[in-house]
Amino acid sequence: MSDIVLSSAVRENLLSLKSTAKLQSTTQNRLATGLKVNSALDNPNSFFTAAGLNDRASDLANLLDNMGQAVQTIRAADDGLTGITRLVESAKAIANQALQTQSEYQRKTYTEQYNDILEQIEDLARDSDYKGKNLLAGLGNELQVIFNEDSTSNLTVDPVDFTDTTLSTGLALSDLENGAGATSSFTVASGSTTLDLSTLQASSNLSDLPDWENGDIVTVSDGVNPPTTFTVGTGAGQIETVQDYVNALNDVQGIKASFDETDDEITITSGLNPAYTLSISKDTSGGGTATNGGIGAGSTTLATSVMTAAATLTSSGGFEVDDVLYITDGNGFEAASIEIDDDTTVSDLVSLIKSIKGLDANFASGSISMVGDVSWAITSSNDDFNIDDFATTDGTVNLTATDSGFKDDTDIERVLQAINSALDELRSAAGELGTSLSTVEIRTSFTEELINTLEVGAGALTIADMNEEGANMLALQTRQQLSSTALSLANQAEQSVLSLFG
Repeated sequence: MSDIVLSSAVRENLLSLKSTAKLQSTTQNRLATGLKVNSALDNPNSFFTAAGLNDRASDLANLLDNMGQAVQTIRAADDGLTGITRLVESAKAIANQALQTQSEYQRKTYTEQYNDILEQIEDLARDSDYKGKNLLAGLGNELQVIFNEDSTSNLTVDPVDFTDTTLSTGLALSDLENGAGATSSFTVASGSTTLDLSTLQASSNLSDLPDWENGDIVTVSDGVNPPTTFTVGTGAGQIETVQDYVNALNDVQGIKASFDETDDEITITSGLNPAYTLSISKDTSGGGTATNGGIGAGSTTLATSVMTAAATLTSSGGFEVDDVLYITDGNGFEAASIEIDDDTTVSDLVSLIKSIKGLDANFASGSISMVGDVSWAITSSNDDFNIDDFATTDGTVNLTATDSGFKDDTDIERVLQAINSALDELRSAAGELGTSLSTVEIRTSFTEELINTLEVGAGALTIADMNEEGANMLALQTRQQLSSTALSLANQAEQSVLSLFG
């Protein structure tokens, strides 16, 4: 107010009080906010520089979240790789176990286990995703990690594809053939007849019989195939004695013969198929009289019939005491064997077959039917075993199944090579993922430190020193009190004039 005149002393003290109050307001604001630069008005250079630093720190902080998620995505893939590696090692162990056995059935079992492992590998690879991103599932799962605010610094993690083990760019492990089973059967038949050689002994000459002469021909036929003939005589390959005759009959596959000196009879036991009828006769080529192979007229015939489960095997011409039957698989592995004695029955043979893993059998109407998971063969030490007719030269019972992928050693060794290559591929993929993970983690740590550096730098420009501001406040309060006292003294000096009017 221009109409009021203040002395210079009073005016100076008022100005001092105003200045002190202004400084107190500024200091109180700094103490309240903790900042010495609250707006561009306080310090434009520091304010905008700090704002730029804080903005960059904020942008990097947003990128940190993405980096953290990228780390988890890579770790999920790495966990998947660890599990897949263990499964592949299990597959290798299975292949090695298969290589250590020759049992085709056991190898087929290992084949099935191996295929199950491959299926588990594919499932595990599909399950290794993190938030919809799976680095083990191939194309479309590329992971890009951005490290700076303008995206000029980044890392792309390329995926691999282990969801299909057959891919040549992946594990290159194909499913193996499990193999298909097969069936087979054979008939067990028996029948016997006798040839009367009355008055003869085993060492007697056949020509001693009234109707037999050297040069006569004995014919043994199954009624369908070319017959077998023996010439009576003393020449090489001819039958001279009764024992020669018995030996010649025993050489015919499918039948067996024995001579009983008590009854003077040759007993012939046949194992030929019931569809064929054995016939024996002797002609008159040497001047003798036609006989049935003995001293009787006509011909001797023998038709077999199917055996029952309780029948002894030796009642058939295809079996004798001390014969050994062998049951082997397609690799030649002997799964079982049985030595025939007088009490061995058809049922015993069927039970033996059924006891073998991978092979089952059933007996009905004289036929032993077999179902095998792998290939099997039944052989005998006796050439007469399972001879159906004279055209049959080998009585081996064969059951031929489709081979599994582990049947042969070479197949297993080839799979082991593929597994070793797959393990190399897994180690390579794990190494690449490990490098990527290490890079992202290093950049994450760097970004965290850089954010801290930026924020500290921004704070250095704007954050107030509380100790200093506190001291300033105390000094200003003291100054204010002194200014108030000085103003009071100045006013008292002017009030002394009033005493002149008292």
